[in-house]
Amino acid sequence: MKIRQALYFDGPYKLSIREEDLPVPKADQILVQTTLTAISAGTEMLFYRGQFPREMAVDASIDALEEQNDYPLKYGYMAVGVIEEVGEKLSKKLLGKRVFSFQPHQSHFLAKESDLIFIPDDIADEDAVFLPNMETAVNLVMDAKPILGERVIVFGQGIVGLLVSALLRQFPLESLVVVDPVPMRREAALALGVDAAFAPEEIDLTNFDLALELSGVPDALNAAIEKVGFSGRIIVGSWYGQKPVSLGLGGRFHRERIQIISSQVSTIAPNLSGRWDKSRRFGLVWEMLKRVRPSKLISSRIPLGEAEQAYATLDTHPQDVLQVVFEYKD
Repeated sequence: MKIRQALYFDGPYKLSIREEDLPVPKADQILVQTTLTAISAGTEMLFYRGQFPREMAVDASIDALEEQNDYPLKYGYMAVGVIEEVGEKLSKKLLGKRVFSFQPHQSHFLAKESDLIFIPDDIADEDAVFLPNMETAVNLVMDAKPILGERVIVFGQGIVGLLVSALLRQFPLESLVVVDPVPMRREAALALGVDAAFAPEEIDLTNFDLALELSGVPDALNAAIEKVGFSGRIIVGSWYGQKPVSLGLGGRFHRERIQIISSQVSTIAPNLSGRWDKSRRFGLVWEMLKRVRPSKLISSRIPLGEAEQAYATLDTHPQDVLQVVFEYKD
C-alpha cells in the first residue's frame, strides 16, 4: 500500500503533515502523483486563522472537500499531477497524462476521470496550477461586464486581483486603476499594464464606473462605494468568512443608486447560462492562461514539509510573497 503526505489544518494557526495509507485504485479510479499545488492565500488564511463558518461544508462544490466542516481538515483546491495508476475499467492510455484537479495539498490522490481536467500540451504545469484563480478572474470579468471607455478600479491585487487586472487590461477602457497596500503587488500590477496603482491611503480619484472588491478586507467595500459614480457597479468577489462587514448605506449608496453585485465562480450568471456552461468557460480559461502566463507571479517554490513557515509568512508578512506553490518529488 502506498503512503502519501497530506497537509492538515489542525486548528487556528496549527498545521501538520501526516502520512496516510493510500488504497489501490478501484476499478473506476485513477491514482495521481501530485507535482504542484498552489496556496489560495485569501481563502486558505480563513482556515489557518479559524475564520471560516462552521455551519456549512468547507466547499460543497468540490467532492474532495464537501464532507468537512471543522478541524482537523484538509484544504486546498489547486493541484497538478501525473496519472500514475488506473483502475481495471480504465484505459492504460491515460498513464502519464498531466491533469489538474480540485484537491487538497497532498502528494497523491485518488479520483474518478470526471474529476480530472486534462492539461493542454502547450500549457506548463506552473501555469496550469493557476486554473481555478484564472477561472475566478474570468467569471469576475464576465459578471462585471466592462464597457468600452469605462473607468475601472480594482481593490486588492492578490493573485485573483492581478489576474483580473491582466484580463481587464485587454479591454479598451479609459483607465484601469488598482488599490493595494503591498508594494510588491502594486509593482506586479503595473508590470501587467494597469494605468496606476495606489496604496489605500493614497487614492483620491473618484467617479469610477465600475469597481471590483477583491481584497478580502471589509473596509474596502465602503471605499468602493465612495469611489464609484452615479449608478456605479461594485462587483464583490471576496469571501469574508466570519469577518464582520459594516457598510455605510445611508448616504451616497442610497441616493446615487449604487449597485453591489456578488460574483462567485461555482455558478455562471443566469443571464449567461443559456449560452455558457462550465465546459465553455474552461475553454476560455485555458486560452487566458496561455495569453497571460501567470507562472511569472510565483514567488516561492517550497516542499510540503515547509508549509508551516509558508502560512506563517502569509499571515504576518504577506508583503513578502505573491504566490506560493508546493513542489512534490518522488
